[in-house]
Formats: sequence, C-alpha cells, structure tokens
Amino acid sequence: MMLTLHAIVFIALIATGVHFKGVAIGLFGGLGVLIFVVIFGLAPGAVPVSAILVILTIVTAAGAMQLAGGLDCLVAIGERLIRKSPDKVTYIAPLATYVLCAGAGTGNVFCSLLPVIYEVSYSAGVRPERPLALSATAGQLALTTSPASASMIAMVGLLAPTGFTFGHIIMIVLPASLLAIIAGAFIMNRIGKDLGEDPEFQRRCAEGLIQLPQRSGTANVITVTSEGKRSAVIFAVGILVIMVSGFTGWRPMVDSGQGGVSPLDTTLFIQMVMLATAALIVALCGVRASDIPGSPLFRLGLSAIVTLFGVAWMANTLLTEHSDLIERTLVGGLHYAPLMLGVGLFGVAAITTSQSSATLSIIPVGLAMGIPPAVLIALWPAVIGVFFLPANGSQFASVEIDKTGTTRIGAFVINHSFIPPVLVLTAVSVSVGLMIAAVMFH
Repeated sequence: MMLTLHAIVFIALIATGVHFKGVAIGLFGGLGVLIFVVIFGLAPGAVPVSAILVILTIVTAAGAMQLAGGLDCLVAIGERLIRKSPDKVTYIAPLATYVLCAGAGTGNVFCSLLPVIYEVSYSAGVRPERPLALSATAGQLALTTSPASASMIAMVGLLAPTGFTFGHIIMIVLPASLLAIIAGAFIMNRIGKDLGEDPEFQRRCAEGLIQLPQRSGTANVITVTSEGKRSAVIFAVGILVIMVSGFTGWRPMVDSGQGGVSPLDTTLFIQMVMLATAALIVALCGVRASDIPGSPLFRLGLSAIVTLFGVAWMANTLLTEHSDLIERTLVGGLHYAPLMLGVGLFGVAAITTSQSSATLSIIPVGLAMGIPPAVLIALWPAVIGVFFLPANGSQFASVEIDKTGTTRIGAFVINHSFIPPVLVLTAVSVSVGLMIAAVMFH
C-alpha cells in the first residue's frame, strides 16, 4: 500500500512538472524528496553528483565551442551531407543528426539543423514531417552511443562493477541504432500522404499561408571561421580521447589509497578532459571565459542538470526505500520476462522526460535481478521513450518550423508525429541489440 501511495505521489509530481514545463520537472522532483522525507519519513536517496558534474563540464566545453563558432562548423558539415541528395533527406537527415548529437552529447543541437532539414525536404516535395520527426527522435537515440551524454555516463558507471565498459555498450547499441534509423526512414517515407496531397497543406496553400522557403543562397550560407574550425577540432579531440578511453579501458593510474594503484575513475577522467578541452578553446580560439555561462548550450545544460538533480534524487529516494519489495515482486517475473525491464525503461523515460533518470532508476533493478549486462545494454535504447509525450523542446521546435502543418501534436496529446519513429526505433534497436548480445555475449 505504501509503495502504491508513494508511486502515486511520484507520478503526480512528475505530471505537475511536465505541465509547468522546463526545469519545473526537476523542481517538483526536489519537492517530492521533501515530501517523502518530511511527511513519509523516508531517508533521502543518493544525489547523482558524478552525472551532474560530468554534464556541467561537458556543457562548459560545448558552450565554449559554440561561442568560438565550432557549432556552426559542425552544422555546416551536416548541411552539406543533407543537401547532396535532397530526395533522400528522410535517410540522410536523421543519420546526420545522429552523428551531430552523439558528438555533442545532447539532442538539443538538433535544433541547429532544423531549418536545413525543413527547407530541403519542402523544396524536394518531401513531406517535412517524415525527416523532421525521425531526425528529432534519432537525436535522442544518439545519446545512447555518445560518450559525452549524461545517460551514457550513468550507464558506464552502473555497469563498471560487471566488467562491461563503454566499448561493450557501443558494440551492441551502435549497429542496432543505425539499423533502427534506416528501418525508421523506410517506414516514415510511407507515413501520411505525400506533401502535395496533404489536406492541411492544400488548405494553407489555398489561403496563401505558405510560401516556398527561400533556397539557401549566399545570404544564408553558414560562415565558418578559422576559430570555429579550431574549436570544433579541439572539442572533437576531447570527445575522441574519451571514446578511446572507453573502448580500450585506458585511464591514468593513480594511488588507490590502499598501498597500490588503480585506473582513475571514469567520470573523473571525463570531467578532467572536458575542462581541459574548454581551457584550450578559451586559450586558442579567442573565447572569453566570462561569456561561456551565457551561451545557449551552457544554459541548456544547466536546465538538464536541474531536471536530473530533482528527478533522479526523488527516484532514488523512492527506489532506496522500496528496493527489497521491488526485488521480491519483480525477480520472478523478470527472470521469465526480462523484456519488461525495457518497458520500464521506456515508461520511466516517458514520465520523467529524462534518459538519465530512467537509466539510474531501472538499470540498478535489472542488475539486482541478475539480468546479464549484455541484455541490459540491448534493452537500454528504450529510453527514447522520452519522446512518447510531447514535452521536449526539439519536438515543439519541429512542429513550429513546419509551416506545412504536417508535423503536429494531436488533440489527444499522444497522437503526435513523433509516436511512429519512437515506436519503430525502440522496437528495432532493442530487437537487433538482443540478437547482437546473444551472438557476442552468449
């Protein structure tokens, strides 16, 4: 009964946070911790300090890169890829978005490609909903392969005691994700009427509400500076160092405090590398350090930190209190139906709109149940359930930029344009991941 009551409070607070949007989810998560402690007498759970610090250092480096013009450099590369084959924009745009978001460690940089994807698809006569909705979702899936994402840092930390590293995660998730995106593009190209036959588009054209987007000329070409190129290279090298460390398991050896040496903690190494990356960008790319906190990527990172702080703290408080009961209740069922854990990842991600929170909340349960780490990795892409509810900035941005009206959020809330790609990418990436796990880690 108490678990049910606590769960109702948890869901109600998350729903309230979603209603008020933005960092309100994290704020109401903090309120939930206070309620659980003061009213119900629960001990507060662990604060995800490591994940918070990693996010902070990453967005500091990313913010410095953005100020130097490095983000423009990355977007220009993505633009060239998309424009080479405009009729294949539904395939190229999500793959370009995937690479960009995986490198940046945040799905929010997708918004930088939005105008390009919309213009190219519309000019080519492609229903904009198809590449826009799939690209936005692919940007979220990219975080499960990004060494710079908070959810990856959480996953690596949770699996470290099992001997599974970043490299093992990539071996399963990367090919599964790429195949899922290709399958998603094949299906999305068959979603909805073609642009010229769409009733809403025809209505807007008849009323003179739509004008053909201006094709990129010299006025719209992204200017890439030498400082921007340099900052993008520095940032890419920092990410590469982290990736190499993850693949090889190499980290500096330090005093373990017990008379011996051991590899430096992964999260500490990432924090060092990212702060060093930001320092090099400031020193070599003409960026004023005092301007970094005002950069859009840094502000987005702070919002993510507040959200992660509150939601994960509340989830940890609830899970810590009821871990024994949850284990006794779920252990039998999960041994026979471990896929239910994937449903849990999807559901918690949808409720909290946070991949990190879903990872920190559900993966420990799977480990406690004795589910093999390879299976947990294969199920992990289900965290793109964050797009199940229309509560993400890139979703609203995609709807807003599509003047044809094909990308939409329906009157029933969950009947929006992002549901098909979310379901397809989840089903395909998890299925392929399970097959890879069975073959490589049987």
